[in-house]
This record gives sequence, structure tokens and C-alpha cells, in this order.
Amino acid sequence: MDALIALLLIVFMLVVLGSGLWIGLSLLGVAVVAMQFFTERPVGDAMVLTIWGSTTSWTLTALPLFLWMGEILFRSKLAEGMFRGLAPWLNRLPGRLLHVNVIGCTIFAAVSGSSAATCATIGKITLPELDKRGYPERLSVGTLSGAATLGLLIPPSIIMIVYGVAANVSIAKLFMAGVIPGILLALLFMGYIVFWALRNPEQIPAGDAELTFRQKLYEGRHLLPVVALIALVLGSIYSGLATATEAAALGVAGSLALSAIEGSLSRQSLLDGLSSAARVYCMIGLILAGASFLTLSMGFIGLPRHLAEFIGGLGLSPFALMVMLVMFFIVLGCFLDGISMVVLTMAVLLPTVEAAGFDLIWFGIFIVLVVEMAQITPPVGFNLFVIQGLTKREITWIARVSMPLFWLMCAFVLFVYLVPGTVTWLPGLMQ
Repeated sequence: MDALIALLLIVFMLVVLGSGLWIGLSLLGVAVVAMQFFTERPVGDAMVLTIWGSTTSWTLTALPLFLWMGEILFRSKLAEGMFRGLAPWLNRLPGRLLHVNVIGCTIFAAVSGSSAATCATIGKITLPELDKRGYPERLSVGTLSGAATLGLLIPPSIIMIVYGVAANVSIAKLFMAGVIPGILLALLFMGYIVFWALRNPEQIPAGDAELTFRQKLYEGRHLLPVVALIALVLGSIYSGLATATEAAALGVAGSLALSAIEGSLSRQSLLDGLSSAARVYCMIGLILAGASFLTLSMGFIGLPRHLAEFIGGLGLSPFALMVMLVMFFIVLGCFLDGISMVVLTMAVLLPTVEAAGFDLIWFGIFIVLVVEMAQITPPVGFNLFVIQGLTKREITWIARVSMPLFWLMCAFVLFVYLVPGTVTWLPGLMQ
């Protein structure tokens, strides 16, 4: 009977989501139906208390602040300066300026916290430049699509904040746990570009005129503002001087100061950044509210317990459980965005994950990696939509040229499972 109820609710949810209704309202509607018809708990007070509790968490305050910081930087000239600072150093590396996609996304991810913002900001700068210089479009677009997912992994990450709230783990430790995997994944993407360039040297345009070391250093000055902002945000967290929320406030103050110094801060850009960050946060807040009430209603029905018992009864090894979760999230990513995936599934999966012996900090990074993969899987791969807006190419073509990066991420998930110390070492050093 419980299995039938669960199946009916899942079908109902897919129908509502497919209707085009906002995700947050869809989740809320399914939760109301589940609570009203399949439990004896009154709907009204349960909904009010749950939504209030999920949206008034102090930890969640970091989320709108990091969103605002990303919006400020999105409207500044810092990303353009980043291209100018990086280009001279990549002239001799196989693939040359294609690496700007990866390095630019890595750097910008460390101050934006959003995959879509990273993709849009870096893509607006690099894609026209690479096209003008004659680099193959399929590789320019593919590497941008994959590298932009680093916006979720390299701290500060919006999805890590959501996971930290849902799983009740330290967001500061989650941020630190993402540093080494983020750098390693960026190096893996760069390795792919080197490999491709060595196999297809005729498709890589000739480099620019070689600069002297002093000239390279002079051009590198454009990187200093972004590096200083990264040091301010992550340094304050790692040193213990600030919590994640306080570091987010420092990041906003730093980005406003840099924007003012370079002359891109105006009353209009400030208002645009505020309104854009507010819109995105309201969307996320509505999803969190709907998902938290859906989680409560599922708990009253007993679905999480039954699912945990079912998975536990399969007798899966930790590795088999990890493989099953990867496939589960990739399929889920075809229909839901990353934040919805996390808030919808954590209450159900965490008991099973803890029973299997997985560290919750490690599992948070694992979830982020798998959600990253979902960012470039159609039909709801957010990065694919962003790049489609930039290039006007078909979504199927963009997904196809992004597939090599997808398989690299699959291999990296396996590496993180086999070498968990890459995730747990740095947060283990924090006091």
C-alpha cells in the first residue's frame, strides 16, 4: 500500500512539474495533497511551521549574500581583466587560449558560487575572443560547458550551503572540502585540452607574439583584484576569523569596493544586482519551502523509512550504493535543477548514507559532483541553456560537444570514492 501511495505521488509530481508550474509551488502542491489525503495530520499548522523553520535559518543568510556578490562581479570589468591577465601565460601550453575557459571559470567560481553565473560571465568574454582567433567552436563551447560546473564545487558554493542546511553539517568545512577536488577537476579538464590539442595541432591557431617575463607580470596585474577577493572570502573562513555567513558579507563589501575602484559601480548597476539576486533567492527560497514541506509529508507517510529499508535490504556494498546514487541523480538531473535535487532527496537518503558509513562532508562533495554532471545533461542542464543563449546553437549540439567533459566527471567521481582523502584532508585540518 505504501509503495502504491509513493508511486501515485511521484507520478502526480512529474505531471505537475511537466505542466510548467513553478518548481516550488509544484512541490508544495504535492505535499499538501499527500498530507491531506494520506495522513491524519492537519495541513495548515504543519505547513506554516515547516516553511517558517526552513526559511528562517541563520545559516541560510549566506545564500543571498553570495548571490549578490556574484551579481556585483557579473556587472564589473573584473572578468574581462582576468582574460587579459591569463592570456600571455598560456601561449606555450598546447591548446593555448582554450585554457582560459577552464582557468577563468575556476577563478570566477571562487567568487560567484553559481554555475550559471560562471558560465554566463566567462562565456560572454571568452567565446567571442576564441571565435575571433579561429579556435574550434566545438571545443570552445564544450570546455566552457564543463568548466562552468566548477561554480558549484569551488567555494563559496550556493549548493553547498543548501546541502549544509539540509544535512546539518558545517558549511565552512564543506567549503574547504571543495577546494582540492575543484582544483584537481580543473587540472583534469586542462589535461583533456592538452591531449586534444596534441592530437589535432592543425586546428589550434598560432599563438600571439611572445611577451617578456616582465611584460607577462605587468599584464598579470589584472588578476590581482579577483585573487584578493578570493583570499578575503576563503582566508577568513579557513583561519576561523569568520563563519560562512560573515565571509559572505565580507565578500559583498569587497566586491562593492573593487567595483567602485574600477568605476563600474553605479546606482543603476547596484539596483540591478540587488533585484537580480533577490529574484534568484526568492526562487531558491520557494523551492526550499516546498521541498521542506514535501519532506515532512513524506515522513508522515513513512516513505523515507520504507525507502531506506528497501535500499538496506538490497545488501549493497558502499561502492554499489555509490554507483546507484550516481545513476539516480543523473536521471533526476534530466528533470530537476541541482538545488531541487538536493533538498528533495537528502531527508530520504541521509539515513541510508550514514548507515553505509559515508562521511557526510565527503558525501556533500560527492553530491555536488553528481549535480555538476546533471548541469550538462539535457533537457534541464542549466549550463546548456545559458550557452544556448550565448551561441544560439541547438541544445542537442551543445550537449554533444559537452559529453567528453561529462565522462571526465564520471571518472573523477570514481577517483574521489577511491581516494576520499582528497575531500576530507583539508577540512580535517580546521580547528
